[in-house]
Amino acid sequence: MKKYSLIITFLFISVFKLQAQTAQDTLDIKRVALAYIEAQHNPDPKLMEGALHPRMVKRSVFKNKATKKDYVSEFFTENMVILAESYNVKGDKFPKNPRKEVKLLDISAKTASVKLIADTWIDYMHIVKVNGEWKIINVLWQYNDVSEHQ
Repeated sequence: MKKYSLIITFLFISVFKLQAQTAQDTLDIKRVALAYIEAQHNPDPKLMEGALHPRMVKRSVFKNKATKKDYVSEFFTENMVILAESYNVKGDKFPKNPRKEVKLLDISAKTASVKLIADTWIDYMHIVKVNGEWKIINVLWQYNDVSEHQ
């Protein structure tokens, strides 16, 4: 029985390795996550567009000041490309040496989960491999100081 267990375990590991990411995938996933934030640091809409899947959705929870009710805010690829072009045009939205820490939470053959810690906020990203390219498809973010979600 032990012999069969070892064979099954070996086959499982072999199949898993065939479907796992490569070292290049890991580098590409980090590059895409950094492109997302760096496109905002140095206004670069093309860099942002290259990092995002065309159907990307970015969400966060805010509280309406008048009603005191929470609501979900949504941005899409088009919004983020415009943001990258306009948000930091004067160079005053980020510190001189902005924080940009990428933590790989999970990587599979076609999907990855990433946590980006950037100055005053945290972005949780889902990144998908489509036609050989890694693209951000989902972002859920919040300010480090949740009182800013007002």
